[in-house]
Amino acid sequence: AREARGRVAGLLERVHLPSDAAGRLPREFSGGQRQRVAIARALALRPRLVICDEPVSALDLTTQRTVLDLLLEIQEETGVAYLFVSHDLAVVRFMSHRVSVIHRGEIVETGDAATVTSAPRHAYTRTLLLASPVADVAEQRRRRAAAEAAAVPG
Repeated sequence: AREARGRVAGLLERVHLPSDAAGRLPREFSGGQRQRVAIARALALRPRLVICDEPVSALDLTTQRTVLDLLLEIQEETGVAYLFVSHDLAVVRFMSHRVSVIHRGEIVETGDAATVTSAPRHAYTRTLLLASPVADVAEQRRRRAAAEAAAVPG
């Protein structure tokens, strides 16, 4: 039991949470803290690969950045690889070296993250790029209008 408590405290520390967080109920955590708890749980078995399925989609932009920075820090320290799944191409570009865009169950575009997210070849990739949230309200409105005009059926 002592060893397990020590391991839990170490995992919480790795994700920048206090060790007393182990005794808290889920409702006592913010959204970003809950994501850090989930990351700690994923790291408990010392995996070589972690699948991150929309890990920051429910978070505000500032909290997203904090969680993404944490994932990169952990990757640098441990060498863990991530398979990152997201509709937000800005997040994908920030986190990924290579990207595959899937539309209707088929890969429609693959390449290095910078190329795919700055010069997308497929219409669906362009739609995803325009839908990525930005902090500027006017820019977000412009992107939404462009995304609606360029929407890919289905």
